[in-house]
Amino acid sequence: MKQVFNPFLPLDEYIPDGEPHVFGDRVYLFGSHDRAGGKSFCINDYVCWSAPVDDLKSWRYEGVIYRRGQDPLNADCSHALFAPDVCRGPDGRYYLYYALDFVSVISVAVCDTPAGEYKFYGHVHFKDGHVLSSREGEPYAFDPAVLSEGENVYLYMGYCPYPPRHLMEVPKTYTNAWVYKLAPDMLTIEGDGKAIAPSFSNSAGTGFEGCEFFEASSIRKAGDRYYFIWSTYYNHDLCYATSLSPEGPFEFGGRIISNGDIGFGGITDENDCNNYIGNNHGSIEEIGGKWYVFWHRHTNGTSFSRQGCAEEIKILPDGSIPQVEMTSCGLNGGPLEASGTYPAAIACVLKSGMGTCRGDIPHGGAHPYITQDGEDGEEGATVYISNLKDGAMCGFKYFKGECNGRIEVTVRGSADGSLIVTDGTRNVAEIALSPSEEWMAFSAPVAANGDKFALYFKYAGGGCFDFLSFELNG
Repeated sequence: MKQVFNPFLPLDEYIPDGEPHVFGDRVYLFGSHDRAGGKSFCINDYVCWSAPVDDLKSWRYEGVIYRRGQDPLNADCSHALFAPDVCRGPDGRYYLYYALDFVSVISVAVCDTPAGEYKFYGHVHFKDGHVLSSREGEPYAFDPAVLSEGENVYLYMGYCPYPPRHLMEVPKTYTNAWVYKLAPDMLTIEGDGKAIAPSFSNSAGTGFEGCEFFEASSIRKAGDRYYFIWSTYYNHDLCYATSLSPEGPFEFGGRIISNGDIGFGGITDENDCNNYIGNNHGSIEEIGGKWYVFWHRHTNGTSFSRQGCAEEIKILPDGSIPQVEMTSCGLNGGPLEASGTYPAAIACVLKSGMGTCRGDIPHGGAHPYITQDGEDGEEGATVYISNLKDGAMCGFKYFKGECNGRIEVTVRGSADGSLIVTDGTRNVAEIALSPSEEWMAFSAPVAANGDKFALYFKYAGGGCFDFLSFELNG
């Protein structure tokens, strides 16, 4: 049976800041493009992936859609392409909105098809011709999101680091997320911008306290409500606010997901949550009659190699979205089969014996991390969990069915100990490991079954090891 995991793209692909959009009978994923083991954000050019709306297990690579050197402000390619968004304009063409890292200008490219080769179109500006954010006191231009409804087009953006820091010669405003109405030409601002979500500096009494806007603007409409989505100062989560108008006012709703499961199941500690946390950026989309949240996780022990993941969500009749947990099955439509071979890199729980942490992980230290052998983009790269030591744990949620035969793990390293496998309530297997420089399989009897159960692998022993995959045999 064909299945799909989290992350749902190939394990050696790094697409963060995901903006999924349904155009016709396919969903297209737009986002930034990180590099395996990268030293900074969004080094690669924009690419696109798509899938049929009725088969989210079959993602297709659409190729490079825009190169950073195409923007006249970046002819020398010295700037990176940060988080983009795409919409279909009133003229039927597709418009790509983006910002070059910290240039503080919203650029636009255009294409006749969702995933073709976009061409530079212009920079968002006011009617007098001056470019948005080029004058003192204007909001910092960052992380654009765009909504097109007939002849009405709305641009959302903002950047509110705390404390504010001036990254440009011209002082900016770092106090809110903003919305601007655009003319049908998709470039010209009509009227004045409106503040729609507060930052730390002005949130008192707004209902946004503790979840103030930082970055990662996104916008969607569900029913008669508009959903503004962003990442907070804590950065690991995606929160939302709702309004009956695209220009607000917006009322705070809650958290949709955290890339450490903070806020779900009673987890509150950044240093002992379900995974290593860092920035988050994504959105929601209705696909085939169901709603999903797209977000990203961190790999390679850095903040600069992020991968897209997704989970189904529920929008309740009152418009609220309950927070969902990270899983390994994501877009699969339910738990994975309790038989077959699974890559260890789809772990949705990963921590050391000391817990977790935020940001970069020193290689060779206490913490495990997902990484790959082979250069970025190299065909056949091997992706695995590295540096598992005594007390480390990786978890996979969820499975269904009966597995009462054997479980086999493929590992390498200096480990001399045991992998204790549990379903969260009881031990279901214990696998003895011994040192091996090459990938080697070790197995043991297993007894796990149910309509929905997790598998957690916890190591006890000396040395450390890399974890490539596991096989369940009923």
